[in-house]
Amino acid sequence: MDILERDLLWQVKRYKQLIQITEKLHSSLDVNILLGELCVILKEVYPDFSFSLLLSQDTYTHSDFPIIDLEYDNENIAAIKAYASGELQFESSAPAKHAIIYAPLKGKQVTYGVLQIIAENTTGFHEYEVEFIRLLALAAGSSLENAHLYQQSRREITNLQLINETSHCLNSNLRLVDTMTYMSEQIISSIDAQEVGFFLFSNDHANVKILPGSTPYFYTKQAQIYIDYIKDKIELEKNPLFIGDINLQNVKNNTSYHSILGIPMIQSEELKGFSIVMHQKPYFFSFETFKLLQSLVHHSSLALNNSMLREELEHMVITDHLTKLHSRKFLDEKVQWSMNETEEGTFILLDIDNFKEINDTYGHQVGDKVLVQVANLIKRNIRGEDIGARWGGEELALYLPGVPLDKGVAVAERLVKKVSESSDPHITVSCGVSYWNKEQLDAYNNLFKRADEALYIAKGTGKNKVVIQEQNIRVC
Repeated sequence: MDILERDLLWQVKRYKQLIQITEKLHSSLDVNILLGELCVILKEVYPDFSFSLLLSQDTYTHSDFPIIDLEYDNENIAAIKAYASGELQFESSAPAKHAIIYAPLKGKQVTYGVLQIIAENTTGFHEYEVEFIRLLALAAGSSLENAHLYQQSRREITNLQLINETSHCLNSNLRLVDTMTYMSEQIISSIDAQEVGFFLFSNDHANVKILPGSTPYFYTKQAQIYIDYIKDKIELEKNPLFIGDINLQNVKNNTSYHSILGIPMIQSEELKGFSIVMHQKPYFFSFETFKLLQSLVHHSSLALNNSMLREELEHMVITDHLTKLHSRKFLDEKVQWSMNETEEGTFILLDIDNFKEINDTYGHQVGDKVLVQVANLIKRNIRGEDIGARWGGEELALYLPGVPLDKGVAVAERLVKKVSESSDPHITVSCGVSYWNKEQLDAYNNLFKRADEALYIAKGTGKNKVVIQEQNIRVC
């Protein structure tokens, strides 16, 4: 067999091998599996050569294979030139007797990297071998592109499903705390964020309010520097922020965060607030993640606004416009619920003494001011679960669920004293107190009636005092 026939047979064998390699590479649509297959194939085809895959895309998980990030500031000029030009590049060293070929891994859309093959004890590659490597690199590049496009389409489908599910849930009339908690959980689960915060601007944009649903970290002092920085940037630029490795001089702790995404919340072209998503690792979030987060926040902004408007309307319905205490209807409902569900409670009915004289002497505006003063004293002297309400006219009411009579009386006496000491113009109040517990049969209407009777006695026996109405009347 002459040299020509031997070369021809070798070429036929190589091309058959190339067809098998191409079929194998195109059979995988997982990028990491594909790269592993490519490395195994290269070891089988070139057992005496060394090789590396210089890749320009994401970071891959194959620590056992020669896969290297291709960076533009790399000193390997030939590799960069092969990547940029899409053409084969060669290097050889006569003294060291080795040859290197750089074959671009090209797809139809982009080049994904460069295949570097080093042959020892030679100064060059045979032209048939060069062509084989070129075609092998093209097959690998095409397979990589297919796998990337497939995975990208899967991500897009997943993201669309996430956005659709999120929109559906957010449009189901959730309360504000439920809306933001749901959003926080969706963001953490979908992009592996460590911290998620939602913030609402005050009317003058001087301050921000942390919304429920934000992770606990944002309520700490350490988080304030991140909040202030993102607030100032978004308020100035009104654009989303994609920060791979933030450098804040005042952050001097081991749990500092580097990867930051800041997304403005805009409704009707007005900047309402913003969200912050953080991770401790630098460059943790991809640009695709950034785009997904923008879509999620965009869809949540309308739901957030709707939840806030709904709760504001509900608050208006259950709140007295002047005093900002609860309405009588709200108080009635809460007391009735408490008498069915809790063990005991104290009810206080409070009346401003000589209120008509105040209106006649100073005018109704001052009378309103007095009502507000007393209402504010009530709000400052009760617990979060206690209920202060406008009963009607100059009468206000308090209900203290789970509070025994002696402690309820102490609250009433404290209010009587504080009103007398701090009101301007000087006024006094009278209180009637009633009490219920599970051990005695009682009724919702009787509780109010007993307090009203006690208040009538207080007003008729000198005012500026507390009277208790239980089974028998006694005066304090």
